[in-house]
Amino acid sequence: MRLLKEPLFHFFLIGAAIFFWFHIVSTDSETVEDLETITISESDVALLASQFEAMRKRSPSGTELQALVNASIREEILVREAKKLGLDRGDTVIRSRLSQKMDFLTEAIATSVVPEDEELEAFLKQNPERYATPNKVAFTQVFLGENPSDAEIEQALAALRTGQDVTAVGASTLLPASMPLTPTRAIDSVFGAGFSKDFEEVETDQWTGPIQSGYGVHLVQVLATEPSQIPPLSEIHSAVLRDWHRAMSEDLALAQFNALAENYEIVAPDLSGRLK
Repeated sequence: MRLLKEPLFHFFLIGAAIFFWFHIVSTDSETVEDLETITISESDVALLASQFEAMRKRSPSGTELQALVNASIREEILVREAKKLGLDRGDTVIRSRLSQKMDFLTEAIATSVVPEDEELEAFLKQNPERYATPNKVAFTQVFLGENPSDAEIEQALAALRTGQDVTAVGASTLLPASMPLTPTRAIDSVFGAGFSKDFEEVETDQWTGPIQSGYGVHLVQVLATEPSQIPPLSEIHSAVLRDWHRAMSEDLALAQFNALAENYEIVAPDLSGRLK
């Protein structure tokens, strides 16, 4: 069945299992709290030790480990007492953190799924603009100043087309005389917005102009072009996989929320009349 191969179906299965497990754990935790018992397990101690080692780059001493356990117990006591006082209710920071944790759980589920290459290929075809390489152009240019006359432009073009040395033509400038294959957006960042747009119709190896930049007028010889293209999946696999996981995580989050929302009766004022 095709359904069994759908990533979102896998997410639902994994998500249901994880949420069910958290439900069991949370139920057990509530029972423990009711008994006013705080239990620090060996796994809790191991986690505290590993966190200490990650920060300090060494294992904690016995005294330090005991201090970590004591701090954990103190935190648990204060959290439970705060909840008894209702201090968690109406706290936007706590509510935001809990909401984020649910989102993190969903992201973890999405990341745990490894798609087949054919799924990534399909995702790549659906989103080609994300991975397309930019148009690139290699060229040589001669700067003619801010306002050259038509005669000056024609004279410079004629000289260049007959093979005259480019250094003997035009005005001095700090702009680069030539650029290797460079993305057009990078060219425009040097010469000014829109400078490269006229290159599309320029014949390769032929001097042409005038072309306006942010500094004045230029004559340009396009040496090579490289049009935008979609790289093969093998070259951008990690980027496509990352984006696929992100997209699937968003789909799962929406589906999971809709499923959870069905368990609630939502009562809220109708604000449609107030929208502008």
